[in-house]
Amino acid sequence: MIHLLIVGVLVVVATLGLGLLLTQTGILPAQASQQAITIDWLFDIHFWFIAFFVALICVIIVYSLIVFRRKQGEKGDGVYMHGNQRLEIIWTIVPIGIVLWMAVIGGQTLSDVERRDPQAITVDVFASQWSWRFQYEVTTAEGVQTAVASDVLVLPRNQQALLRLHSQDVIHSFYVPEFRVKQDILPGGEKYVRELRITPNTNGTYTVQCAEICGQGHYSMLAEVQVVDGAEFTSWLTEQAADCNLSDAECGLRWAETFGCLGCHSLDGTAKIGPTWLGLFGHAVELTDGSTVTADHNYLLTSIVDPNAQIVAGYQPNVMPQNFDELLSEEQINQIVAFIESLGN
Repeated sequence: MIHLLIVGVLVVVATLGLGLLLTQTGILPAQASQQAITIDWLFDIHFWFIAFFVALICVIIVYSLIVFRRKQGEKGDGVYMHGNQRLEIIWTIVPIGIVLWMAVIGGQTLSDVERRDPQAITVDVFASQWSWRFQYEVTTAEGVQTAVASDVLVLPRNQQALLRLHSQDVIHSFYVPEFRVKQDILPGGEKYVRELRITPNTNGTYTVQCAEICGQGHYSMLAEVQVVDGAEFTSWLTEQAADCNLSDAECGLRWAETFGCLGCHSLDGTAKIGPTWLGLFGHAVELTDGSTVTADHNYLLTSIVDPNAQIVAGYQPNVMPQNFDELLSEEQINQIVAFIESLGN
């Protein structure tokens, strides 16, 4: 009996120590959404179960090795035990009960995470190798419905956001660690659009990352997430909905950032997945077929609307999206060309 008492006390102490270590020392990133609160509650339950079972197993093993080891001079084998039916019933029924209980609270947690708010704002998220684009529907002062695209995901605090996730090429995965929720993004059109609901509750800047290996640029598929107050969000949305009143080159930079061009093309000569734009305009470009062309206005224009027509030597076809002529207006494409031309020749 004394051995059981000592083991019980050691298990309790070890469980408390390990449980507090797992739940109170910031192993998980900071919470930044209502969903994170619910999910972390479930995480903590798992952590305490882990702490208990690790403590139980390790204490019994270590205690047995120390206390019941064969002493010097002892002979003979230990006492042979042929099973214990009562103990076997207990360690079968108890885990089954735990699993069933975890299934119930897991279902409740999933229901809380996916609870629908009829006042949720809708954001269409477009994932492509290797960039993110976020599109909002805005009604202007004249009552006209227009789409606003951004390379930054801006969300109002304490208001649910319904994210409609689209892939333009391969499987991606939307994940912001501070929000705790993650959803794979599937190609195949509207039929395969997935939805994810997030209610941010803490102002700040976070990072959305692709959590599904999606090609050689997967490591750089990141985008900024900003959680702001409702008034600031409305002001930002209004500003984004306004026409670009900058120069053609400055507007071109804006569209290049928004539509992920700079994820593959550098502005400083750094080698990336696509050719650098620095000093490209006006220079001779060697193609994969051995021919050489001059990177003039028409060449740049064709490279955007028909990227497989002239592949630069050392680079692969079918990497750049083939539908920029659908995503961008003619004016936007010409502005991007103007921006490339402004980078020198």
